[in-house]
Amino acid sequence: MSGSNGAGFRVKGLRYERSGAPAEVLALVEQEVPAPGPAEALVALRVAGIHYSDLGLINGSYGRARDLPAIAGREAVGEVVALGPGVSGLAVGALVQMPPDAGVWTEAVVTKAEELYVIPDGVPVEQGAMAFINPPTAWRMLHDFVELRPGDWLIQNGGTSAVGVLVTQLARHFGWKVVSVVRDAAVAGRLQAEGAAVVVAEDSGFEKEPRALTGGAPIKLALNCVGGESAGRLCRAVAPGGVVVTYGGVTSEPMRFPTRPLIFNDVTLRGFWLDRWMRAQPPTEARAFLDRMLGLLRDGVMRQPVAGRYALTDWRAALERAFHGGREGKIVFTSAWRP
Repeated sequence: MSGSNGAGFRVKGLRYERSGAPAEVLALVEQEVPAPGPAEALVALRVAGIHYSDLGLINGSYGRARDLPAIAGREAVGEVVALGPGVSGLAVGALVQMPPDAGVWTEAVVTKAEELYVIPDGVPVEQGAMAFINPPTAWRMLHDFVELRPGDWLIQNGGTSAVGVLVTQLARHFGWKVVSVVRDAAVAGRLQAEGAAVVVAEDSGFEKEPRALTGGAPIKLALNCVGGESAGRLCRAVAPGGVVVTYGGVTSEPMRFPTRPLIFNDVTLRGFWLDRWMRAQPPTEARAFLDRMLGLLRDGVMRQPVAGRYALTDWRAALERAFHGGREGKIVFTSAWRP
């Protein structure tokens, strides 16, 4: 609703003033958002994703920190609900990416209209809200490190993770074959339905005879989001000349340096951080890439199921469920706020 002076709006948002565990440092606060000025748009939250990188930003372990105090969250779709003078090419009612650097776990923000990315027609709003981190990460890792041809093999740990499932879906689309390493092989049926060729348990000893999994074919690429001994197993599983790409570190256990794979098999260790990649792209190329990702989501090549929807006021329950596993799909915030 309008603020007391009629010039702005009172909105709720999840803010933190110091780094730490979300349950300890987050607070649902009210703040005033001004009416949009010249060349600005008022964007109301519709759906926001919850990621482990959000946890990293809040607790201070992420690759870059926000100036504090800050609104949490970095991936969301909002609806344009008001425009300031002089805005062209953008309509009230358009669905857009909420500005990630400003924090998106808030009912509304005012931002420069020309910087907004408009969600293409036909993209479901929930899929659009989860389009800007996991799908691009999966795509880039599959295209930027090894040239994969139809029939080639790759391996990944964290096979049930959001990125892991997207990797599997993209591999099926392009004709690549995936070995998914998981903690519990009981999920094999679900991952095979997504396109995984082989599903193995972490402690199965798969790394000792990796070609037995692939019918003798070499594994060219490995994707690591776990770390520790799991990452070491991937280093031993890839073929000579293979590449192991790390994009996450779920476990805090140390990894033994893979001396033998590096020396005798010429294995290459690389890292991938989507934020760095996106910042290096010209704006037109970044938008064209997002168009491609959202097109794949619209066409069903990639999809991310939603396991739970929560209001911002229920943030404690939402984060508890999002960061403690035991679910099949993402947890999102939803809002129907309007001025």
